[in-house]
Amino acid sequence: MSASSSRPSSRFPSRLLLQPMLLTGSLSRLWANFRGKRGYPENPQRILVAHHLLLGDTLMLSALLAKLRRNHPQAQIIMTCPKAILPLYASKPWGVEAMAYDPRDASTLRALWQRRGFDLALVPGDSRYSWLARGLGARHTVAQADDTPAYKNWFVDEQRTWPVQPTALPEIFADLARSENAPPFAIEQWSLAACMPFEYPATPYAVLHLGASTALKLWPAERWAALAHALLERGITPVWSAGKKEAALVAAADPQGRFRSYAGQLDLLQLAHLLRQACLLIGPDTGVMHLGKLSGTPTVTLFGPGSEVLCAHSPFLRNTPAIALSPQIACRNQHILFRRSIDWVQRCGRGFAPGAGTPIAATAPHCGQPLCMEHISFDEALDACRRLLDISSPHA
Repeated sequence: MSASSSRPSSRFPSRLLLQPMLLTGSLSRLWANFRGKRGYPENPQRILVAHHLLLGDTLMLSALLAKLRRNHPQAQIIMTCPKAILPLYASKPWGVEAMAYDPRDASTLRALWQRRGFDLALVPGDSRYSWLARGLGARHTVAQADDTPAYKNWFVDEQRTWPVQPTALPEIFADLARSENAPPFAIEQWSLAACMPFEYPATPYAVLHLGASTALKLWPAERWAALAHALLERGITPVWSAGKKEAALVAAADPQGRFRSYAGQLDLLQLAHLLRQACLLIGPDTGVMHLGKLSGTPTVTLFGPGSEVLCAHSPFLRNTPAIALSPQIACRNQHILFRRSIDWVQRCGRGFAPGAGTPIAATAPHCGQPLCMEHISFDEALDACRRLLDISSPHA
């Protein structure tokens, strides 16, 4: 989902407002230390999860939120959240209150200031938001280690080291909090708020999500077309999904408009409702696929540049039927995650540049052809869909 064009373009007002907040928060912290309240609190009553992550990463915080609620059933938990994602949290899953935060919108910072004073703050991914946590009076802030530049860590009290073995990102996020992990996710844990009415397709239906943040994650149009027709032969109604600026992807896959397209027609909450009633979701590695898993929808994820290890096999989400298709390819050879170099991470963060060729060197900045996606055949995708449809019944 694209941000509104009316969004302020500068972070300067928020940074200016944050300065006195940091002074006040630091004085509050000194007072807490003087009173002997230091270190990771055993029984925090107010917890902040401070971030400004994209949709997929935000949804992968679910294991952390569930863990916090399991271990602190009476605590007030507030999570900052990009405005576009906020409607998904209107029903307060795990009793978490999501509040809008945009570094370019000082009004969101003022609203958070009214809720200041936290026993514990957890900062997933980008440690710069430890500054926000300190400004909001967090007594103890935990973030992941080794962020750069070093100034991001100035207000971090405790750094969690990255795992030395391959680990899914939801579990990496959950490790920010101490104590026991939460039980596996169940659909009952996340009810959706009511959305604006829209017309559902005939059931049973499968959602084929074509869009992605980069052309390097796009699957060939002719394979999408073949998959849609194969699902129809099985008695499954295929429907297209994509973003507002991605209607051309649907037109390429279905030039005659045979199947219904929701491209650019649904807001995020409506999309969540559409996915919750689907018998299948298939698409590239995007935030929509994580939304599908939290909707309880069987998912087939096509991994091109992204990491199957990080995003596909979370123990927390093991109750949602899911298959990841991730071909082995030499140019998925970068080890960077949230600006940290982690040996076991195998992914590609290159930009798309037509004609650049397919890089082998890890330092190549661009790629001109999504060979990783092209390596996923139609037969592989269809077989994965059939396997999930055989073990899953359509949603009621």
